[in-house]
Amino acid sequence: MSEKDPSQTTKPRVVCCIGDIHGFDTKLRNLWSNLESQIGDPAFQTATVIFLGDYCDRGPNTRQVLDFLVSLPSKYPHQKHVFLSGNHDLAFAAFLLAKIKSLGAKLLKPYKFMRQMYLVKAVPDEHKKFLADMVWVHEEDDICIETEDGIKHCRLIAVHAGLERDKDVKEQLKLLKDRDTRIPKVEALSGRKNVWDIPKELRQTPTILVSGHHAKLHVEGLRLVIDEGGGYAHKPVAAIVLPSMKIVRDTDDLSK
Repeated sequence: MSEKDPSQTTKPRVVCCIGDIHGFDTKLRNLWSNLESQIGDPAFQTATVIFLGDYCDRGPNTRQVLDFLVSLPSKYPHQKHVFLSGNHDLAFAAFLLAKIKSLGAKLLKPYKFMRQMYLVKAVPDEHKKFLADMVWVHEEDDICIETEDGIKHCRLIAVHAGLERDKDVKEQLKLLKDRDTRIPKVEALSGRKNVWDIPKELRQTPTILVSGHHAKLHVEGLRLVIDEGGGYAHKPVAAIVLPSMKIVRDTDDLSK
C-alpha cells in the first residue's frame, strides 16, 4: 500500500490577523477568547497571530493591553506572534525615547500619571522593550485562503496602513524593515487613500495585503483592512482568520 502524499493530508496553517485595539483590554480579551473557541485546538495553539498595530491611545487601558500582549509568548509558546507598529504606537515609542515632546492625555491615564514628565519612569521596562521591538512590516510565504475555486496559496504582507501604490514595493519593504525613524512621516503606518489599494506590482502574483488603521472592515479580493472598531468604544474589535476568511469579533456570542 503506497504512502499518502503529505501535501494531501496536512491542513493549511491558521493565521489570525487582529485589528486595532486602541487601549480596550476587555475587548481584546473577549476577542482572544472567541478566537480560541472558534478555531479550537490544536490549530489555535500553533497559529500565527499577527497584530496589526495601534495597541494604545483612545481607549482607557493601554497598560493592560500591553500587559496582555507581553504575556502571550509565555502563555502560548507554540504560537507565532507578530506585533506590528501602528502610528499611535510609534508616537508612544518615540516619546519614551525622547524623540517627540508631547502625548495625548489618554496615554497618561492608564499609567496613573497626568504629567508627561513622569510617564517615562512609570512605563515598565517590558512595555518599553515591547514598543522598541515592534516591526513595521511582516511577510509570510505560502499562506492559504479559501476561495470559490478551492484553496489558494498566497504571499502575505502585513503593514499597519498599507503600501504606497505609486512607489517601488521592494524599496518600501526595505525602508520598513530598516525602521528608519528619521523619516518624518511613515506613510505605510499613517497614510490613507495613498495606501488603500494593492500596488499593481503585487498583483502579478497572488499577494494578500492586510492592514488595520482605516477604521473600516474591508475585505475585497486579497486586500484586507481589519479595523472595524477604529478606536471607538461602541464598535467591536475584529480579526480575520485564514484560510477560512472568517471574521471574528469581541462581541460575538458563540454560545448560540
